[in-house]
Amino acid sequence: MKTFADLIQEVQEPGLCHQCGGCVAFCTAINYGALELGADGRPRFSNIEKCIECGICYSICPVIHELDEDTKKLVFWSAPMGRIMGNAVARATSPKVRAQATDGGVVTALLLHLFDRGRIEAAIVSKTTGPFQRQPWLALSREDIVAAAGFHFDTLPSIKHLSDAYTTYSPSIVGLSDVAKKPLKRVAFVGTPCQINTLRRMEVLGVVPSDAIRFHFGLFCAGNFQFGPEQRQRLEQLGNFTWAEVNKVNLKEELLIHLNNQEIRAIPLNQLDFMKRHACQFCGDYAGEFADLSFGGIGAPEGWTTVIIRSPLGRAVLADARGVDIELYNYREDPALMPQAMAKVLEWSEKKKRSAAEYHQQLEKKAV
Repeated sequence: MKTFADLIQEVQEPGLCHQCGGCVAFCTAINYGALELGADGRPRFSNIEKCIECGICYSICPVIHELDEDTKKLVFWSAPMGRIMGNAVARATSPKVRAQATDGGVVTALLLHLFDRGRIEAAIVSKTTGPFQRQPWLALSREDIVAAAGFHFDTLPSIKHLSDAYTTYSPSIVGLSDVAKKPLKRVAFVGTPCQINTLRRMEVLGVVPSDAIRFHFGLFCAGNFQFGPEQRQRLEQLGNFTWAEVNKVNLKEELLIHLNNQEIRAIPLNQLDFMKRHACQFCGDYAGEFADLSFGGIGAPEGWTTVIIRSPLGRAVLADARGVDIELYNYREDPALMPQAMAKVLEWSEKKKRSAAEYHQQLEKKAV
């Protein structure tokens, strides 16, 4: 049986670790306490003597293929980008939510809807704690959910107040350890494709605390980006702005830098490889293929969200919130919008799969 020591050798050393936090979340939730996240975001032994070598951390890693087929069967996955039962372009009905959230605020609106209806007791999200810094957050109230919405750059008077390295990524799955410590049985999870994948693998094995996760909301993901001093300086040059001018940042088909004067600087994502986390180059899931609902701004008009329905549960959630907390785009005004949005998502999904396959081939050649 392979263990965390094998993960270090097979996943971390080649630079394939997505830092999703699944291995640490499970080990902490089950109260073994053998693993922790290091300062660099990578999992490591906190106390090797506590490791019972159960092998579950190895099996649930999204990079390991041991449970691939079982996980696909669980969610009725099919090519080319997972199960698709429908799609929509939508936004939150609440102006406050739309102002706070990214794109159309649909994820936040659905979480609030589920919370108000008593369908969930909490939501695992990520919360902005500083410029380009996010941390896992167990939202236990409406206020918590709204506070975690959006991705804003806090305007600061000087760059010297910022840390040396930022990331757009948050290991939200680590929030599962908080779920295990509380009597929570109805929780929604919002995360990246690799995090949703890990949760589904836990579900396949029937291990805690995946049993508490009732709703899986996946975010479109072109990759996670690092914002260290060198990257920040290069971005300023590419976009012709200074960080003191920045109000909000969004990732769609481009990196969108929203300035305080309402101007937007758009930087193509293919110019941002110098910022992308190395492991993301090997991931082929752009559209959250293992979620109940997947979300992103790509393909949607400004202020709206593209939504992919992937399960009967996701379809029911969206239908119940429609006309209450969610409004759909008026397709009569643009009948081609929905198919165009899906075509755009598929285009980016195929692009990411091709790129990941090429990087894997390069890695295999190096290994030979």
